[in-house]
Amino acid sequence: MWCKIIENFLLKGINIIDSFYIFIKNFDTMTITQLKYTLAVAEYKNFTVASEHCFVTQPTLSMQIQKLEEELEVKIFNRSKKPVQLTPIGEKIIEQAKVIVDESERITDIVHQQKGYVGGEFKVGIIPTIMPTLLPMFLKTFNKKYPKVKLVIEELTTEEIIRKLMDGHLDVALAATPLENEAIKERVLYYEPFVALIPEHHRLSEKTKISTDDLDLEDLLLLKDGHCFKDSILNLCSAYKNGANEKFCLESGNIDTLIKLSKDGLGMTLIPYLHTLDLNENDKKHLRQFETPPPAREVSLLYHKSQLKLQLIEVLKSTIDSVVRGAIAFSDVKIVSPLNKKM
Repeated sequence: MWCKIIENFLLKGINIIDSFYIFIKNFDTMTITQLKYTLAVAEYKNFTVASEHCFVTQPTLSMQIQKLEEELEVKIFNRSKKPVQLTPIGEKIIEQAKVIVDESERITDIVHQQKGYVGGEFKVGIIPTIMPTLLPMFLKTFNKKYPKVKLVIEELTTEEIIRKLMDGHLDVALAATPLENEAIKERVLYYEPFVALIPEHHRLSEKTKISTDDLDLEDLLLLKDGHCFKDSILNLCSAYKNGANEKFCLESGNIDTLIKLSKDGLGMTLIPYLHTLDLNENDKKHLRQFETPPPAREVSLLYHKSQLKLQLIEVLKSTIDSVVRGAIAFSDVKIVSPLNKKM
């Protein structure tokens, strides 16, 4: 953005030195710190909470925002409202502040990329059904190989990941794809088949392999709403059951709980392939593979199309590629969408 502003001055015949002078003169009283404090209050709608996230005292944060308002001669926040609300002009200022702060932070990214430096903070989001299996596979290797990188890892739903990538609160994410979002780039890491876990005395327990036609939502244990893995299973079933009644006897918050409930005879469940690797031999006896091509999810590395930390993205991808290659190698699969297709 800054470069474009200066470029406009140059097109008008103003030389480079005068262009920088005009630019700095317009911004000499407005600091990036002030804008960051303002963005924090806009996000958390509370001065005290915002100060805690900015690691400053509340009086310091309030003073800087007040100074910014005085310099601009406008009120950004309506402090009489609880929670704090943006004024109409404040909403416009916040939108521009996001652009300015984002562009300022990219200066460091540009320098690091030019120098080939692999370091700094790297914010990573991972969905819950990938976190427990994939993270232990690559984290130790990555930390050892790139000790100057500070990984900040957060477990998030796909919906939260998309929002944080769009807002610039995440650098990269690991999730099931495709997501059909034009602003987000997807780089496929691997394809992970679904595997059925079928308890004793279940109607399918005698089968050596199952098909999608065997699935019945009424005896299938699923994750709670908000998990894209659940949406994938619902899409899988509806695709082959022609919109069958989406009923199920029980929902749970994580895959380990589903496995325990299934072993107790409460129904069958579907789990990602990598989760099966940690099961004991007795539990593995209850696993059933799907007929070829098996339904599978596509797991990708996600980042915003304007992301500049490409050096870090590349080393993360190469690290994951190196550790996953030996654990999972499926290509003849049928990809099931993680998008919620229900109307």
